[in-house]
Amino acid sequence: MAEDEKKLSRQIIGKTVVSKTGKRFGEVGDAIFETGSGELIHLVVRAPTSYAEKLDLEKSKEGEPLIPFSAVIALGDFIVVAEEDIV
Repeated sequence: MAEDEKKLSRQIIGKTVVSKTGKRFGEVGDAIFETGSGELIHLVVRAPTSYAEKLDLEKSKEGEPLIPFSAVIALGDFIVVAEEDIV
């Protein structure tokens, strides 16, 4: 795993997840990754908003909403996701 990728997971925890249209989902509480390749699979959303709760998102074992990392379109001050890729 490259050093950039190791930093990435630390940098996204706690960031707010929003859609392209600005709808809030909550904050990134954790990341689920493939142990063999290190590929990020899902973002675990903590403190989900009522909007996120209404969506039929896949859930973790603990019942937290999961957002596929493949839906992420931008990483910066916020994590921006393509809503059409997760519902």
